[in-house]
Amino acid sequence: MPTLQQFFQDSVSNLQLEPITLDPPVLLQDLSTPALTIDLDVFDANLAKMQDYLTTRGMDLRCHTKMHKSPVIAKKQLANGAIGVCCATVSEAEVMLASGIEDILITSPVVTKEKVLRVISLARESTGIEIVVDHIEGADLFEREAANADLSLNVLVDLDPGMGRTGIQPGQDALNLAQHITGNCSSLRFKGLQMYIGNCMHTSGFDARCDKYTHLLQKGIETRLLLESEGINVPVFTGGGTGTYNIDGDIGELTDLQAGSYAFMDVEYRDIGGQGSERFVDFEPSLFALVTAISKPQERLITVDAGIKSLATDTAYPELRDIEGVVYHFGGDEHGIIQLNNPSKEIRLGDKLQVLAPHCDPTVNLYDFYYPYRNDVVEELWPISARGRSQ
Repeated sequence: MPTLQQFFQDSVSNLQLEPITLDPPVLLQDLSTPALTIDLDVFDANLAKMQDYLTTRGMDLRCHTKMHKSPVIAKKQLANGAIGVCCATVSEAEVMLASGIEDILITSPVVTKEKVLRVISLARESTGIEIVVDHIEGADLFEREAANADLSLNVLVDLDPGMGRTGIQPGQDALNLAQHITGNCSSLRFKGLQMYIGNCMHTSGFDARCDKYTHLLQKGIETRLLLESEGINVPVFTGGGTGTYNIDGDIGELTDLQAGSYAFMDVEYRDIGGQGSERFVDFEPSLFALVTAISKPQERLITVDAGIKSLATDTAYPELRDIEGVVYHFGGDEHGIIQLNNPSKEIRLGDKLQVLAPHCDPTVNLYDFYYPYRNDVVEELWPISARGRSQ
């Protein structure tokens, strides 16, 4: 019988990690629905725009794979110039490493021995594995296991930006932890600081978002200066995301940006507003659920085959692409009900419609494959290899 650690390793080895070529290719309108599709022209433009922007400002991109959960997409981001990837969980990191990606930062603290041993196993295969810690006990646990394995592990101190979710308090508490790592943990290499200010990413209005983010980030900047004044080198200061990419670019303090949603976009991000715009349109939506109109129970309603099992949300609702005068309502697990107020295009039974996801991250986690297309032709399937990998 396998150990739990061996079970996870074996489960990753059985995953499909590479694109699957379709022979012959399939027309977009011939796909079985609901299907998660990627408009490649828009997707490619989003990747290039973010990378070009950061490069001109001397910042690196460490793309967050918790959004797309796909080694195929991560490799495209790396090919565009990203220095590595972020993973929210150990399981996601295991999938990325299995695909050949070696520069991986696990952005959430790991404090159980079972998961620590899985991280140590990853670090045996790649010196590019990095972790965050926010407590001395967590650092000491990794120190013991790394020493037992006779390896060194890169560590960042995670700062709490005021969210109360993870992270140590900026300032003296963070200094104490960094001093503990550098002074007492010979198997841990202190690499710098992480400060992800997630409570700002969806703040509505660019000016309000900028003011709030700048104020909170200042605590991280002061912490870095405090560490450096005490003789601790801080080569990495990582954080930020899609919602603050151009704020971080202007501030110029982060060494690398942990952006993810920019590649796909969704209703939640579009509605936060951009610089000089009521909508955030710096990056265009490239991810859509293809759905089919399957029933017309009433004159001003038409039902599609995609409900809450196909389009995840926590605040916003799905929206149809290129059709105005309609409103999407959830009709249960498998159904969505389109309210036909004054549709700009007639919707008939059997029509295939593209729907913009309310929130791309949890929506992606509902599917096994992406259907990327160009000129309405799908030539490959891209496995969502890390879907469900929440451990």
